[in-house]
Amino acid sequence: MATVSIPSAFASFTETWSPRLVAAVNDQHVKIAKLDGAFIFHAHPDSDELFYLLSGELTLEIESGDTVESVVMKAGDVYVVPRAVRHRPVARNAEVLMIERNDTVNTGDAEDRRRQRDWVDVRGR
Repeated sequence: MATVSIPSAFASFTETWSPRLVAAVNDQHVKIAKLDGAFIFHAHPDSDELFYLLSGELTLEIESGDTVESVVMKAGDVYVVPRAVRHRPVARNAEVLMIERNDTVNTGDAEDRRRQRDWVDVRGR
């Protein structure tokens, strides 16, 4: 199996909110993505989701009852959104690495075909 250069993988695309698969470990996918602007509120009913902020700015808005908590991340920070927790990433020129179950859809339980993206496999390029 070949190594994957994360910087080269990021340099290979410009699209935002369009994840790239860089590795698979057991039943988990390791993906990278460029994020900019606000995504939609959604949850992953059966899976946790790990965010590792490599660069830029990222706030994870977490719904808790009638309130929204903001988790402000800086480069180098890791945060795990627990399964079934509604959340929305809000980013400014962010590059992130995410770890999530291999059957996870980026829009989770939200029905938004405009935002739903299949990941692109960049392993071995």
